[in-house]
Amino acid sequence: MNTFEQIYMVVRTVPKGKVASYGQIARLVGNPRLSRVVGYALHVNPDPENIPCYRIVNRLGEVSEAFAFGGENVQRRLLLEDGVEFDENGRVKKEYFIKLSD
Repeated sequence: MNTFEQIYMVVRTVPKGKVASYGQIARLVGNPRLSRVVGYALHVNPDPENIPCYRIVNRLGEVSEAFAFGGENVQRRLLLEDGVEFDENGRVKKEYFIKLSD
């Protein structure tokens, strides 16, 4: 399985109502230095219906300004539809991030 396939497999596990950061996905794939690669993989997501890349945000909980599948604010709308809440700064509230076991 190549790196992108591993990333897609992990992203599929992020449940509705939760988010993960690019760094969390990189760690779950097995290499914490792959955050940018996670971003590249999600940008070319071959199956957005089954690989919920909109559930991946930056480490601060910010959505992408140039969301690949629909443009600006689409990612935020999809997360709101999932039940994810944002704080007063427009960031995903911390309690919506998946928990990684150490």
